[in-house]
Amino acid sequence: MGVIDDNLARAGLVIPTPAAPVANYVPAVLTGSLLVVSGQLCFQDGKLDPAHCGKLGEDVSIENGQAAARLCAVNLLAQAKAALDGDLDRVKRVVRLGGFINSAPDFNALPQVMNGASDLMVAAFGDAGRHARTTVGVAQLPMDCAVEVEAMFEVVR
Repeated sequence: MGVIDDNLARAGLVIPTPAAPVANYVPAVLTGSLLVVSGQLCFQDGKLDPAHCGKLGEDVSIENGQAAARLCAVNLLAQAKAALDGDLDRVKRVVRLGGFINSAPDFNALPQVMNGASDLMVAAFGDAGRHARTTVGVAQLPMDCAVEVEAMFEVVR
């Protein structure tokens, strides 16, 4: 186990088997020193928890939204680990996270929800986990998920 896996284990996290794509895309693209990971949903053990489905500001609390964002981040790391031949220590820096929050029109706590993903990256990678970020409220996400998160990592080839 590497340093990042140790950090995750200390946080009580296990990286799952990555989900297969459900449409015409690839889960990750490695080009030069960048690894771009497609948007990940808030699956846990291959299932959606009803607490992580619906709209923030209507059906989903901020706390459940943060937990959903954290699950998305765990799934991002699963895809990154698979793309990097099982070695998350090849991640030099988390460059960017993009968050999509399924939200009611007047919901404005988007940044607090997205912190669920951002906080996990910092817990895993330390200062190298601090990243640029975009957070957008959207009208709908696949399977009525509360959150979807995509990522870009700088990696050591």
